[in-house]
Amino acid sequence: MSIVLPSHIGFIMDGNGRWATSKGLSRSEGHIAGADTFRRICEYGCDLGIKSMTFYAFSTENWKRPPQEVAALMNIFRDYLHEAQERKAENEHKGMHMHYMGEREGMPQDILDLFDTAESESSSKTRTVVNIAVNYGGRAEILHSVKNIAQRIKDGELNPEDITEDMISNGLYTAGQPEPDIIVRPSGEQRISNFMIWQSAYSEFWYTDKLWPDFTTDDFDKVIEDYSRRHRRFGGV
Repeated sequence: MSIVLPSHIGFIMDGNGRWATSKGLSRSEGHIAGADTFRRICEYGCDLGIKSMTFYAFSTENWKRPPQEVAALMNIFRDYLHEAQERKAENEHKGMHMHYMGEREGMPQDILDLFDTAESESSSKTRTVVNIAVNYGGRAEILHSVKNIAQRIKDGELNPEDITEDMISNGLYTAGQPEPDIIVRPSGEQRISNFMIWQSAYSEFWYTDKLWPDFTTDDFDKVIEDYSRRHRRFGGV
């Protein structure tokens, strides 16, 4: 079997809390373990040469979680971004371009500033785009794009009958990137959870009962092997 690398893989990083509970740890400790898995999988995908990877880290709905858990997650983002700054040269050598993907309103400004710095300093790197979906929701993303189109109509720049799917795609956070070829969902759940609902129209899905902190590079290899065996028809035969 010849190996076919997906151009874009999405990861729904689910199961951190359940992983922690099963080990008698706090949910925050589960998120720390999940962040370690994110680093390992992100670097491995970059080494493989995956063009785009999107990691679903914090949804627009996750603000409903207990305040202490939300605060712990925000601190994890801070720690990761500070670490990325310290490893700037290594990440640049890998060709990794970091991209914030989500709503900015409601996010702590210092985290947004750290994301902006990481994104601008890695803008020339083209081997792998790493989208980190924070304060992200697929419906909100589509709404954002549609509002931009509506404003163009209001300004007289565009007629409604001239709206195309490409216009909506170009207004999404992943504009210019390939749509996800395959989306990985750990933790035994089999739902999309408001993740890239426009972009995933023809995505393959790969499910596992493993919780995200237990996801390994061997599992990543299994995803790619499975993807290589699939025949994608895109509505054809």
